[in-house]
Amino acid sequence: MCRWQIEFVNFNIHSSVGGWFPHEVATPLIVVNVPAFRLYGFDEPHHVALKMNVVVGKAMRSETPVFIGNMTYLVFRPDWGVPPSIARREIVPPLEKDPSYLAKNGYDLLDPSGKVLNAGNVTPEEIQLLRAGKLSVRQRPGPKNALGGVKFMFPNEYMVYLHDTPKTELFSRSRRDFSYGCIRVQDPPALAAWVLQSKPEWTPDRIRAAMEGEKSVQVNLSSPIPVLILYVTSRVDEEGSVDFYDDIYGHDAKLTQALAKGYPYPQ
Repeated sequence: MCRWQIEFVNFNIHSSVGGWFPHEVATPLIVVNVPAFRLYGFDEPHHVALKMNVVVGKAMRSETPVFIGNMTYLVFRPDWGVPPSIARREIVPPLEKDPSYLAKNGYDLLDPSGKVLNAGNVTPEEIQLLRAGKLSVRQRPGPKNALGGVKFMFPNEYMVYLHDTPKTELFSRSRRDFSYGCIRVQDPPALAAWVLQSKPEWTPDRIRAAMEGEKSVQVNLSSPIPVLILYVTSRVDEEGSVDFYDDIYGHDAKLTQALAKGYPYPQ
């Protein structure tokens, strides 16, 4: 049972989203509706200033969690510290076939202290250490980097964030659950410009240049921006029409079962 579904109340901040919300939310505000594969940026409680498609975590494998965070900074031209589970599943198999796989794809091999080891020809012993989590992998900034040109950080226990992606073809799909749990955004320059509105020096041209630059650049926000990752499978649009989305993670089914049992509800 997802605890958020019991503790949140039905509060319609805007008909474009609707659903289960906390009693009070501040603006500017970012809302991601997971089953709709959409992101909304509110500049005031009843006005959507920004919206775009997103790619979310794969159902039954790497589902995007539901929670509230506060975006505090973004990083242009980020590197990617590959989580150990992804390294074992996605990197070790091709590395066993080709010891130069890391070098060819812009990865560094790191020891526990963070020191970069030679990734040009990884040894069988190093592969075993990587599989055991005693070595790690980091992907350098560049055109092949999984995070693209920018990541938007709202520190949380799930290590989930918003980011760019080189796999832009996925945004044309009607169902967009393809990620490892983080949320890929369709128009990262527009999102960056929106969250940096209080910093006029960050013009669209400067944002583009930073996304394509040589160095990683962290930009702290003037004030935190709340980020709500929600799971809402129906909404009423501005014309009064009702849209429904597939229950891709089965949360609605679990909620129905819990509510059917009556109070007190499980936590």
